[in-house]
Amino acid sequence: MPDLWPFPVRQPVSEVLEWNTDTLITEAAEQRIALRTDPRSILTYTHLLDGTGLARAAELARPGVLDEWTLPLWHLARPATAPIDAADLAVFVDTSEGTFEAPGQAVIDADGGDAVLVEVSAVLPDRLELAAPAGVTLVHPIVAPVGIGVLTRPIEIDRQRQGLGTVTARFTLRDTLAIPASSYPSHLGLDVLTEPAVLRQPLAESVAQSVEYIDNGFGPIVIEPVLTHVQRRSTITLVDRGTARWSRRRWLHALRGRQHAFWLPTWGRELVLQTSVTSSATSVIVTATADPGVWIGRHVMFEVASGPVFREITDAVYDALGIRLTIAAPGKSIPVTTPVHLLTKVRLDTDRIELEHFDNRSEFAASLIEIPG
Repeated sequence: MPDLWPFPVRQPVSEVLEWNTDTLITEAAEQRIALRTDPRSILTYTHLLDGTGLARAAELARPGVLDEWTLPLWHLARPATAPIDAADLAVFVDTSEGTFEAPGQAVIDADGGDAVLVEVSAVLPDRLELAAPAGVTLVHPIVAPVGIGVLTRPIEIDRQRQGLGTVTARFTLRDTLAIPASSYPSHLGLDVLTEPAVLRQPLAESVAQSVEYIDNGFGPIVIEPVLTHVQRRSTITLVDRGTARWSRRRWLHALRGRQHAFWLPTWGRELVLQTSVTSSATSVIVTATADPGVWIGRHVMFEVASGPVFREITDAVYDALGIRLTIAAPGKSIPVTTPVHLLTKVRLDTDRIELEHFDNRSEFAASLIEIPG
């Protein structure tokens, strides 16, 4: 196996996921071809080390510029649920949200010390079984899976003073982690982004249609549409904690960058229920911000406490209380206080996602673009 890059990491850990998508756009549709179905993962580690550690990092990197490294995946680390003794043949840790493999390897660490590599013989829901004793005693250990990576930039050493400094190393992983399918609810075969952890609305947004301005110099300017649909662009920032960090990773891997579309709720007040809705009802009455014809063919989400309900609006007419929207029966009762959100079909407008992993959260920003329905 390649040598271990053992140094304790300083938060945050920066991770870049890169895909490669060929997007073919026509006037009324688009086709997206994934040229790289699994993302290229780039990790940037920063280590705060003493003088001995700085010298050790420099000497380790010196002959290993072209070599592969065994890397602790610190951004996927989890606290062990029990102390570790040197003679133990098991490490107790929740493995349901990790990427541990058997046979394989993992690292254990505590109190900012060097990572210790252990051989994993079996992965169980509550523990890792080891092929050999742990060889180290740790009271409050953390456990992380490992990956194989190569250096993609020179090692940077910043000596703040004689006995202390920082080391920055950037690695590209050789293999893609095995990530399960997305766990988000779906509507018409596409995921619905129902769990923005902190910000429930876009930070920035624009609505426009691609057009071409024709000016022959002898008369008025003529505007010719390039696309038949309006493109809504948004920038969202998502912050995840706890189990939501793993759900978000699964969702990002499922999107494959720009290839796969998903539904984005507007989290707005375009539609407001005026009456409760029974489980067998085929229409709802709302107050709306536009005339009835605008809503036909649009999709909505009823934010019910027991689980969201997604429906397409098939007809819309004026009603004494507002606008009556025709939908398929929701299958559950919907109280009048239930928020209603429009669903917009969007995709990522980038093949590069930059994540910052802190001890208690992960966050990233992404640009989105509306696509033809």
